Amino acid sequence: MIRARNLSVLLALALAMTAIGTGVRAQDKDAKPADKPGEAVAAAPPKEESSVTDHSIKISGQTISYKATAATILLKNEKDEPTALVYYTAYTRSGEKDLSQRPIAFVYNGGPGSSSVWLHMGSFSPRRVITVNAEATPPAPYKLSENPYCLLDKTDLVFLDPVGTGFSHAVGKAQDKDFWGVDQDVKSLAQFVNTYVSRNSRWNSPKFLVGESYGTFRSAALSNYLQSHDGLYFNGIVLISSVLNLGTISFNPGEDMPYIFYLPSYAATAWYHKVLKDRPDNLNSFLEETRKYAQTDYADALIKGSKLGEAEKAAVARKLSRFTGLGEDYLVKANLRVNLPQFMKELQRSRGLTTGRLDARFSGWSYDLLGEFAEYDPQDTSITGPFTAAFNNYVRDELKFGQDKVYHTGSDDAGQNWDWKHRGGDNFGFPGSPNVEGDLIQAMLTNPHLQVEVENGIYDLATPFYATEYTMEHLGLPDKLQKNIRLQYYDAGHMMYLRDEDLAKLKTNIASFIDGAAKP
Repeated sequence: MIRARNLSVLLALALAMTAIGTGVRAQDKDAKPADKPGEAVAAAPPKEESSVTDHSIKISGQTISYKATAATILLKNEKDEPTALVYYTAYTRSGEKDLSQRPIAFVYNGGPGSSSVWLHMGSFSPRRVITVNAEATPPAPYKLSENPYCLLDKTDLVFLDPVGTGFSHAVGKAQDKDFWGVDQDVKSLAQFVNTYVSRNSRWNSPKFLVGESYGTFRSAALSNYLQSHDGLYFNGIVLISSVLNLGTISFNPGEDMPYIFYLPSYAATAWYHKVLKDRPDNLNSFLEETRKYAQTDYADALIKGSKLGEAEKAAVARKLSRFTGLGEDYLVKANLRVNLPQFMKELQRSRGLTTGRLDARFSGWSYDLLGEFAEYDPQDTSITGPFTAAFNNYVRDELKFGQDKVYHTGSDDAGQNWDWKHRGGDNFGFPGSPNVEGDLIQAMLTNPHLQVEVENGIYDLATPFYATEYTMEHLGLPDKLQKNIRLQYYDAGHMMYLRDEDLAKLKTNIASFIDGAAKP
């Protein structure tokens, strides 16, 4: 997921750079002793590891037997030298004789710098950690339960951790930082997917990518790369809390579009926390009204810039106050432009509370009541402990892997040192642009049967739904291909799978999507 420790970084970067957790796994430097004085010491060759266990789960009244494989795959460079061990957990249904009829999905979170622990322990795997909805979850012991919303009744699942996260790490002469970049990340995961598909005879299986947050950014580039470089085509891509163009959520000086895209999300948040003076009864109608205002009068006012008159500015501030719950004076002082950390801090300032970012329904105590920006994300801190503890117990006790290893839920170093340069799809964009719309366009043009499912949380302030709508409506695809894109909405935040009602809806939508996209 897109995460931030210091939310003021959003002013410059707009995108939080990592999940929780620090530290980069050191390379294994164990070496055999030299036979003779002066001889070079040879490093022990890295070895793949694997643990396979048998399980069963009941989904919709049906008992499904499956194998859980906790393992690593060794990556190599062009010289056939080992570069990294990538950890994954695969869940495959037992007894499948014709794998061409059995879909497989590769699943990951984002960051950049996040492991897959969030989707793994929160959404579609056979086991799921239970958290408290829109509140901080109490400390251990945490509850890990069988997941009735598991997707194993529809597809096999491979949860993977990019290099520098989870149990994945560089080996040999390589370093974790060699894999920290848009294109570096895509190339390493493309090699992983290609290797897994080849080893497990899944070339003729219906194939899917499921990514969350920066994982959606990754999926667009990864699908295009695998199609164009390896001839590996996908049936579908699931984008959970999507961002394909970082410019749509970056509050940089002179950039007005993010303020327009965030307005409906601000309105939904203000409506939820009941800070609006004349709170409408129907949220959906209110959001539609906000969308229309954002793309008309509000957009016109921002485009005028310094030419906007004081009277007109005051009129816009009055209207914005109605939508956001923020004071008119505050909005005028902000020049009608309130960035995300400011909104999180200001919305419930009078209550002494900070509003959540990943899920705006969450609130947490503010420390500096006079501060301009939010100090932390209440939703982020509310779930980190339960997810981290649950996975560390689960992987060792049930999957029998990693007893002597450290699992990094995320890497701050990766996010802070990410190389954002990217060469997009053929003839689209330019190197250095943090935008993968061109990759998705190219992937859909060259694979016209590729289906795209987009999941949006109304209360997601990390990847606002209106920005996603704009992106998907401005790809410039032929009408026939545009129809391959389907958007879904949830009364939830960035991680809509945390609440049972939303996860049930998410499972239904994705199961239907897989059924349709897997058909010849």
